[in-house]
Formats: sequence, C-alpha cells, structure tokens
Amino acid sequence: SQQGCDPFAQTQRSKLQHRRARINQQINKEMRMRAGAENLFRATSNHKVKETVALELSYVNSNLQLLKEELEELNSSMEVYQNDSESISVPMIPLGLKETKELDLLVPLKDFITEHYGEEGVLFEKEIKEFMELRQAMRTPSRNEAGLELLMEYYNQLYFLDSRFFPPAKTLGVFFHWYDSLTGVPSHQRALAFEKGSVLFNLGALHTQIGARQDRASLPGLNQAIDAFQKAAGAFNYLKENFSNAPSLDMSAASLTMLVRLMVAQVQECVFEKMTLLRAQNDFLARLQLAQEAAQVEDVYSLVHQTMSQPHVKDYVPFSWTTMVHVKSEHFKALSHYFAAIALCDCPAPSDAELLEKEKAFLQFHVTMPEGPSLRVLLQDPEERRKLGKAHLKKAIMKHEEAMRIHGLCKILRKMDILQEVLSFAHKRSLSKYSEIDHEEDFFETGEAPDIHPKTQQKPEIKSPNFSQVKVTDLFHRLGPLSVFSAKNKWYPARRVHLMRGENGFGFTLRGDSPVLIAGVIPGGCAAEAGLKEGDYIISVNGKDCKWSKHAEVVQLLKSTGKEGVDIGVITLQGSECPKAVDRKAAVMSSGSGMLKSNKENSRKSLMNSKSASTLLVWGKKSKRSKKSTYSGVPFTAVGDNEAMY
Repeated sequence: SQQGCDPFAQTQRSKLQHRRARINQQINKEMRMRAGAENLFRATSNHKVKETVALELSYVNSNLQLLKEELEELNSSMEVYQNDSESISVPMIPLGLKETKELDLLVPLKDFITEHYGEEGVLFEKEIKEFMELRQAMRTPSRNEAGLELLMEYYNQLYFLDSRFFPPAKTLGVFFHWYDSLTGVPSHQRALAFEKGSVLFNLGALHTQIGARQDRASLPGLNQAIDAFQKAAGAFNYLKENFSNAPSLDMSAASLTMLVRLMVAQVQECVFEKMTLLRAQNDFLARLQLAQEAAQVEDVYSLVHQTMSQPHVKDYVPFSWTTMVHVKSEHFKALSHYFAAIALCDCPAPSDAELLEKEKAFLQFHVTMPEGPSLRVLLQDPEERRKLGKAHLKKAIMKHEEAMRIHGLCKILRKMDILQEVLSFAHKRSLSKYSEIDHEEDFFETGEAPDIHPKTQQKPEIKSPNFSQVKVTDLFHRLGPLSVFSAKNKWYPARRVHLMRGENGFGFTLRGDSPVLIAGVIPGGCAAEAGLKEGDYIISVNGKDCKWSKHAEVVQLLKSTGKEGVDIGVITLQGSECPKAVDRKAAVMSSGSGMLKSNKENSRKSLMNSKSASTLLVWGKKSKRSKKSTYSGVPFTAVGDNEAMY
C-alpha cells in the first residue's frame, strides 16, 4: 500500500513540519485554557476571582500572539522549499500542509456495519485498518508525484467511505480535527466534507511546495514550476467552488480567492522567466515583449496585494507574504521600464523594411502615447530614442528603490539574502545603464515615461484536479454493490426462502446484474407460495454469496438445482413500496445543517452507484439531484439483459 514519507527523516522540511505540529498543539492548549478562563469569567460574580481570571486571559492571549508569530515565521520559511541550484531565482511562496489529528475509526465503522448492513463488523477489521493506514500515510506525503497520488488516492477513497457509512441525515459521531495552515487554530467537525476539503487543500499546498523547489534556471524546471502552480491554483479554485461554510479561515472563500490569485501570479512570473530564457536578448521586438511580460507580472501581483490587504484577509496572511507580493509588484514594474529603455537605447534604428513592423509593435506598447515626435520619427532618431529611454530608466530606478525600501520593512524578508541579491542586482544594472546614456550636456528635463501595456505570450491556466488519474478500488467492496448496499438505502432483514421447481419453473422473472432483481412473481406460482415478492434482490443461492453475481451466474445456479429444491437469500429495500415520499424526505434531510457542506456533492453520490467494483469517482459539475424514485439507483435499464422467465 501507499506510504507517506517518514516524518522522522530529519530533512529541513520535516523539521519545519514538526515545529508546525508542535506549535499547533501549543495553540490548541492555549485555546482550551482561554475557553475555560472565559467561561469562568462569565460565570463568576466574585470581583477578586474576576481580576485573577482577567489577568490569566491577558497572559493566554499574549501567548497565543507569540505562537501565531512563530507560526508566521515558519510559513515564511520559503528558502527551505527552494532548490539548491547556483543560479539566482526569486523565491516563490509555498504553503505548509494542514496538520490533522489521528483518527480511530475501528469501533464506529464496525458498529455501523453490524447495525446498518447486518454483517459482522469484526469480519471487516482488515479493511478498516487498511483505510486508517492510508489516512496515516497521507498526513506526510512526499514532495513529488507519489505524494500527490497518495493524497488523491485517499480523497477518492473518501467517496466510498461517504457512500457506505454516511447516511444523509446522520453522522458517524467521529470528529475530524484539522489545524488552520496559516494561523494554526484547530477546528473540528463531524461532516466528512471537512475531511475532503482539508485533503484537497493539502493537495494544493503540496503542488505549491513542488513548484517552489524546481530549478527555474532551466526550461524543464520552469515548465514544471508552471505546471505545479497552475495545478495548485486549480485545487484551491475547486475547493472554493465546491465547498461552503468552511470552519477554518484558510478555507474561507476570501482566503481561497487570494491563494488562487497568488498562484496565478507565480505562474505569470515563471512565464516571464521563461521568456527571458527563450528570447534573443538583443532584438528590439524581443525586448519590447519582455517589458510587456514584466508589466503583466506587475499587474497580477498588484491584484494579489490588493486581495491580501482586504479586511477579512490581512489579519491572518503572514506579513512576509504581503510584503513579498508588494516587493514583486514594484520590482517587475521597474523591470518593465528597464527593458523598454534597453529596447530604445541598445537596438539599432530600424531599416525601412523593418519600420512598419516595429512601428506597429510600438504603437501598442505604451499605456498612453509618449510626448514628443511621432512614433515613426522617434524610432528613426537615436537622440529621441535616448531621451525616452532615459525617462524609462529614471522610472525604473525609482521603482527599484521602492522595492528595496518595502523589502527592508519586513524583518523576516531581510533575512532572505536571495531576494536582497536579486533586487540589488536589478537596481545596479539600471543605475549603470543610466550613467552610460546620461550626457553631461543634457539640458532637457527628463520627462515622465508612460507605463507599459501589460501583455503575455502565455496566459496562466487554472488546472482543476484530475481525480480519475488515480484509480482506487472500494475497500469495502465485500459489503456488496453500492447501487443497493449504501448508507442511504435501508432494507428489511435478509430472508431465507426454500423454493421447489414446479412444472412451469420457479414462477418468477429476473432482471439485471449485481445484485439480480426479482422483477415479477407469477400469482399462484412456486415463488409466490414461498413468499418471494417483486422487487426482492437475490443475495445468495444455496449459501453462495450472489451480491456481485451476474445475471447468467445466478440463472446457472438456479438451473442446476435438483429435486431437493434451492435455498435463496433475498432482501427487500425499505421505501420501495412508496418511493416518492422517501426520496422527498431524504432530499430535505440532506440539505440541513450549516456545517461545511459540499452541497454540490450529495447529488453526486448517485454517480457512485455504478456496477463495477473499482468505480471511479466522478465529481461531475453541479448535477441536479435525481427526481426519480429511490428505485432509480437500481440498474434497471442499464442492463442489456432483458427480463426472462424462470
């Protein structure tokens, strides 16, 4: 079975994750103390006690503040997730994984199997333990394809768990505990949707870590980083669209919107780096393109910075992230002006043949037209080009200085030498270019250069998770086909019926596969005498389990009976007598409480009712709940095998 990576293999990253787990536990403890103190404070009327409790509360609150700051510093440990290559790449922001507590499902699942399925729970211990081992492994996924597959496998397995053990209006009574990835605050819920959502969040977080560790000095590394950040954006976006009422801040709609935008910005930054690798640097059009790519990166980081500064978000996003994003938006604005200047000052004036093409590109380059002569004149006059280039450099230098100033305001970022080096290198490069083109006899006032129009050669994609790439087999396959043996169906206790074959056979018609259905009972025939009813499912023949048997197999077993007759085990679904009312009631019940629900998801359980064992989950888009009777889950018409008399 799948393995998580060994959390005790003391890599830098697992040390981080350990510290994160320890801080989470301390935060948990302090929050329990705070709740206790607050209750006492409300309950007591004794002035002395109130004073003591108020003192304790302020102590607990300041402790919590310190722990949260420590966690923030961990959330900003970007360098641990970066690669070890020599070349300088600007650090990216990875997310830490959400921590969870261990979960013991042995007793609750065994009890449910006994009560609901009428089977001996004890016989399913192996499957339950296997499920729990999978959950344990997915807490520490490795930072590679295998780790992603492990999270996907567990996520897909949760669908079967949901269909088998979570009836619409009832929970198992177990709590799922998860810690907020940004604040460390614990939350717990009985809703399985909270478990699913948290695993999905970790899928996104793991993609960010994989993206951050790529060596972006090479084209393959850049393409992998782009892919990872696009998939991270997809996971967070999917979570935002399919789950609501999250109990923890990191999974709130505002937070997920911010994370999607952050990932898109990181993709856009990689695209810029890719263009600098691919383009011939000395070509006029290539430099205009780079300037526009840089403006595009500035544009998306500005949006992320606005999003992070919103009231519901700014309190819990690490200050270092907000600063980093702000620094990057200024830095890329500076770069856009720098490349504009280089295009103007370092490239020869166009020949007549090139003029039209370059003029056309330059026409769409600035947000507003630069002052001075027409573009055609400007492009052909080196002095005019130098003048405009100088204005662009002046703006670039101002923006470099602004980026360095903002960077200096954040204690955590100041420790990051890599970022410092990148900013300072870019600043020096612009300064030296400025002094190179600055003439002492320049008497003109350097004008204000217009901004560069953002434009990209490769728009970031938000790539939704592809759950079907990891095939899983329902661990609880032995309970029988999901179309019948699910948490939402109820049936009367199994009946054993002894049947003798009459002159006209057994006197019933059969239909369908796994499980085979008694579609009709002939009045006065052997089956009717023995008490078989239309709508019964055959679950065993002469003691042989037939829940998964195909039509032909059951027929064969029946036909091979001799004079002594045959023992048939059957069940009758409850509610099949009056399907409409039951379905309405189930629909009402499932739309209940305000827990984290994945509303769009209850309706999708019906997709699981497929006949094969290793059915894969499809989380189709917002399908509507079926209006048909509860009978609709039964594979009637889906089977090519038409009814036949026996």
